[in-house]
Formats: sequence, C-alpha cells, structure tokens
Amino acid sequence: MLLKSTILEIIKSQKNQVVYSEKGLKRVALSELPDLRSHALIVSGIRRCGKSTLLFQLIEAKYPDAIYLNFEDPRLYEFEKADFGRLDEVIKELGGKVLLFDEIQIFPDWEKYIRFKLDEGYQLIVTSSNASLLSKELGTKLTGRHITKELFPFSYNEFLEKQGLLPSPDTVEAYLHIGGFPEYVKHKQPEILQQLLEDILLRDIVVRYAIRDVRMLQRLAWYLISNVGKAVSGNRIKSLFEIKSTSTIMEYLTYLENAYLVFYVPKFSYSTRKQLINPRKVYAIDPGIIQVNSGSFSDDSGRKLENTVFLHLKRKWKDIFYYSEKGECDFVVFDNGKIISAIQVCYQIDQDNMQQELNGLYDALAFFNLKKGYIITLNQDDHFRKDHLVIECIPAHKWLN
Repeated sequence: MLLKSTILEIIKSQKNQVVYSEKGLKRVALSELPDLRSHALIVSGIRRCGKSTLLFQLIEAKYPDAIYLNFEDPRLYEFEKADFGRLDEVIKELGGKVLLFDEIQIFPDWEKYIRFKLDEGYQLIVTSSNASLLSKELGTKLTGRHITKELFPFSYNEFLEKQGLLPSPDTVEAYLHIGGFPEYVKHKQPEILQQLLEDILLRDIVVRYAIRDVRMLQRLAWYLISNVGKAVSGNRIKSLFEIKSTSTIMEYLTYLENAYLVFYVPKFSYSTRKQLINPRKVYAIDPGIIQVNSGSFSDDSGRKLENTVFLHLKRKWKDIFYYSEKGECDFVVFDNGKIISAIQVCYQIDQDNMQQELNGLYDALAFFNLKKGYIITLNQDDHFRKDHLVIECIPAHKWLN
C-alpha cells in the first residue's frame, strides 16, 4: 500500500523526467495513432522497442497536460488494488483529462480501472509488453472499448533516418546486422541485446508464468532465434530437447510469442485444422537480436533477410502464411480473406538455386491464380516469365521502401 502523497510525488518525478528526456526519432506509428476518447488506445510491443518514448513524443506533440505514470517504477512495487483509489484522487487533483499508463497490466484488476476511467470521460493510452494478458483481459472487461496498435523496433526506413543513411545494398547489410532496437542502434554494444533477451525471458515470462525450468526456456529461445525461417513443431522440439511433455513445449512457445520475441507463420491451407497441426515457420522480432544471440556459426544473411521481409509484411498485414505443395514459397499474404501477394526471398539468385526459387513461386502463383510474384534479393534487379506468369526480382533496399 502507498500513501497518496507518494503516488503524487512519483507522478511529478516521472513527468519531470519526460520533460528532460531525449525524445528520439519521431516514429511512424505516432502519425497513425487514432485520437479517441470513447476507446482506450493500447500500444503493445516487445520490451525496449520504444513504447515509452512514443508516449513521451505524444506528450510533447499533443498532450502537454497529460498525466503519465510508468508502473514499472521501483517506487511502485508496493502498489496494491486499493491504491487505484488513491491514484484516482491524485488524478482528480491534478486535473488532466488524458492518462498515459506504461505497463499498467502488471497489477491485478487494471482493466477494471481503465474501464472506470473511460466511463468517466478520460482519454487513455496504455502500453504493454505482453499480448496474451492484453487479449484476455481486454476481451472480458473492455469489449468494444479498446483499439490495439503494435509497435516494432525501427524499420529499415526508420533505421536509415536515425543513422542519416540512404537506401542501398550496403545499408540493408548494416540493418541485417544491427537491427532496429533504438538503444542498440545508438550504442552498438552487443551486451544491450544480450541483456534484453534475458530481461524478456526472466521478467516477461519466468516471473509472469511462474516458470520453474528456466534453463529449458533459455535453451528454447536460443534454438528458435538460431533457426529463423525454418519450420518448427512441438513434437520436433520435444524430440530434440528430450522432454516428455509436448504440452509444456507448446506452452513455452506461446509464452515466447506473447512476449513478442518470436512469431510463427503457419503453412497455408484452406483447412483451419491443418493450419494448426502443420509445422510453423519461426521468425524473430528483429535481425539485430538474431545477430547477437543466435548460436549459428554461419553468417545467415539469407535467413536474416527473409526475417526482415517478414517483419516488413507483419507491420502491414495480419494474415501471412508460407506455401508448400509441389514447390515452396516463403510468404503468401492475405487481406480480408483475399490473396494479395506471393513473395520469395533469396539473398542472391545464382545458377544453383534459380530454378528452385522460381519454380516454388510459379507453383504458388498458379495455385492462387495470381499473375505476378516477387523475389526479394540483396541487390539483384531482374524479371522472369513463364507462360502468362511474371516474376519480378527486386533489391531489398527498393522493396523495403
């Protein structure tokens, strides 16, 4: 339990830090956030991707009188359910009508408080690093009263802007090694991303889900990050790790996804059941975190490029699959149930891999009745034709723009 005066002092202290903090690169997401009073705006994303900075930018650009509170402040460790009442008194005394809450979901019944403040006419913007808690709690307590937006680490274009660089194969290479976590882009110290991974595992998963086998979780995260672009399944991992329970593996896979560390892309099928049981391809949240934390002894530039293409698609579209029938195609993208694109990724097309890459994409185009597909490469610009089908080969620095 906290004193009302303590809560007030923390709010004032944090607001002072916001005023004097570095606001960083203006995120693309800033211009895309809706300005709503009837709905809570939820900004979710992986730890350290810039959610707090985005709130600071909102204060500077739109809401100078907003009340900001970061619930991960150590001074709030003793915060209890009853303290929401004291917080409410402080908010009324301060008089602000816009509330910006960082990581409020770490405390029980937070969603009831958000609903209460919405009903009182306050405008609320909330951040969170966990997708599962948001979907479960918002779905039951804030049905129809919230809009969720995802924030990612810097995209390739944001990386260029932050570094003062121009699009080119060389800067794509740089992005594949550095990635988009703001602090790592600035300082380029591997320890930053190594510690970030540990924080995600320990703070966002182990503590939250009361995980006992921490070592197993660490091994699984390392395995997934080291195998981006490859298909994984619970049974396969169970065999590799010599674990008796497939359900435990599936729970851990879900926890890692909920913390935004990895994403799973299902194999396309018109059968939802087959989508669930087929192996899924795994991708990581950022190429830099792969570079620093992967256990692979090769450069893996091709798979990091594929991962970067996936993230670019993920920022725009929800329904992304891989295709595997006669041939294989890395990504098929849908919008409202309609196929809109088929995309292959190949770091460099040469005589050894050309037919395999083309045939897989041609097969997908024919299957979905598409006339044009794309191969994203590091620096090759070309086109291919087969009957009425066209494949355009595009350098990554052009396609990512």
